Amino acid sequence: MGNEACDLDSAVSALALAYFLAKTSSPPKAAFIPVLNIPRSDFALRTETTFLLREQGIAETSLIFRDEIDLARLHRAGLLSLTLVDHHVLPSADAALEEAVVDVLDHRPLERVPSCQFTVELVGSCATLVTERIAQGPPGVLDRTTAALLHGTILLDSVNLSPAAGKVTPRDVACISLLESRFPDLPAHNAIYEALQAAKFDVSELTTEQMLRKDLKTLSNDELVLAVSGIYINLETFLHRPNLLQDLEAFCQARGYAGLVAMTVSFNERYEPTRQLAVYSQREALRSTVCQVLEEATAPSLHLQPLPSPWSCVSAYAQGNALASRKKVLPVLRAALGGLGATVGLEEDTAPPPTPMNSLVDESPLAQAVPPLCPQAVLERVSRMAAEQPPDPDK
Repeated sequence: MGNEACDLDSAVSALALAYFLAKTSSPPKAAFIPVLNIPRSDFALRTETTFLLREQGIAETSLIFRDEIDLARLHRAGLLSLTLVDHHVLPSADAALEEAVVDVLDHRPLERVPSCQFTVELVGSCATLVTERIAQGPPGVLDRTTAALLHGTILLDSVNLSPAAGKVTPRDVACISLLESRFPDLPAHNAIYEALQAAKFDVSELTTEQMLRKDLKTLSNDELVLAVSGIYINLETFLHRPNLLQDLEAFCQARGYAGLVAMTVSFNERYEPTRQLAVYSQREALRSTVCQVLEEATAPSLHLQPLPSPWSCVSAYAQGNALASRKKVLPVLRAALGGLGATVGLEEDTAPPPTPMNSLVDESPLAQAVPPLCPQAVLERVSRMAAEQPPDPDK
């Protein structure tokens, strides 16, 4: 199981390592289940992951998500051994699962020494560590599909092996070379990296609600909550989506947001950003205050120019300062809420795509989702999936 952000690295590391363990456990004593640590309903938001899995012919219906498997129940039944990938510290809500952890593979700085076997190395991608683990196993286990998943993930995480980005290490480069030596027909670096980068920002298949959730932060004071969404299309296209006004109102009402700032970014062929923003609220005083603070901001100055808006409750702007990312604008918005005369709280970081509440938390959204699979159902499902696999032509 990967971390709760469930980015491409977490998803692929879980899938590839579970596949390797299933292939090399002889005789198999357990069902090896890769768990994607998000609700199924959030999977569409991980657009680079859906793209790469689709390219490799892996159907979403074959995946198991966190809201579909009751890990706590499996653990209480003595049936759970948990391997963590792309993280090594479980959230506090999962503390009961700590004693079930038997192995860890992670590439981030060590926060706490695990009490089990672990591999924690500062490489560019956890997929690099999974590739190394597979390479140490029996020959012939690695197939092209798994190699393509690992290959694309390492390239994306290491920014196409670019030293200037400061993420790549010699071990990442070595794993890419290993994968390409085994499968020379893997796609060229630039081709797969650019395809994954494009997929990462492709929101064409998302609903407006999904688009607003994909990269969401919130700011709050004693009286209200303001949403700030990163949107990866130009503002004109966004504002002319069908039923947008109804969707904005429904999105804010469902979550108790008094207003929403949509910060759009799009890129030209040289990857140079164009930024625009819109301020939505049915409360005219709030919208006016937020707009005034943004227009008058000096640290940084956004160089805003008003744009036509289809609705009176939405104010639209071109942002002349393309270097002023949302990270730099959040303090300005925090000042806007402070100007309303209340204590301003810290923003809730819900990006990359919103980290789900844990299924072991009372009143968690996951608790009301798909009924958790009991141990028997898990084993039946895995057996059924195995039976449906096409035969290996090489065997």
